[in-house]
Amino acid sequence: MIRVFALLAAVVTLAASTTLANRVLPGWAYPVCGLVAAAVLVALARAAGLSWSDLGLRSFRRPALAGLAGAGLVAVVFGIALAVPSLRTVYQDGRVGTPDFGQLLWLTCGRILFGTVLIEEVAFRGVLPALLGARDDRWRWLPILGAAALFGLWHFLPALAIGRNAAVHAVFGSTPAVVLQVLAMAAAGVAGIFLHWWRHAGRGVLASVIVHFTTNAGGLTLAVLVR
Repeated sequence: MIRVFALLAAVVTLAASTTLANRVLPGWAYPVCGLVAAAVLVALARAAGLSWSDLGLRSFRRPALAGLAGAGLVAVVFGIALAVPSLRTVYQDGRVGTPDFGQLLWLTCGRILFGTVLIEEVAFRGVLPALLGARDDRWRWLPILGAAALFGLWHFLPALAIGRNAAVHAVFGSTPAVVLQVLAMAAAGVAGIFLHWWRHAGRGVLASVIVHFTTNAGGLTLAVLVR
């Protein structure tokens, strides 16, 4: 029963966090909100009897190595996209603007790392799968799919602006905004399964943190370079 309560409290915490971060708080508070929400989620999970190993927060060497391997693969994909002109539209995003170096550093190492990656990995690859019954010694689809579905729902508000990406607009330009939003959330859910595979392979959340950060920060950096 206590795990059910912890799961419900975690979902409420995440709903409040994404609403505050995307609709209420000023930009500078975005990473602070993520850090606080991550701490609350870990506290709930520990109170429910989950161990640090259950949460993927005990070991670091193997997760770091797995994460760096994943980051290398992501870097190769980015390199190909940058080298092939026809692929660059994927990174032409109207949400990026024209940040200078200092702003880019804040966006990647502040907002993305602490406001996006940390909270999402702790929540959707650590706490929620563990509360739903995921284990590192065996791949269990139901808790992983459950966490991935919640990860998709977590992107409800961010997905509203997906149409401002040039590649998305070129392919789905006449598609109703609500359909694009649903597709974006579904894509996020699939990405959640991919990221959980890295957490599972590395036996720790740090692996998926590194892959996630490389993907988001690298994508933003490329968007700035090709704008």
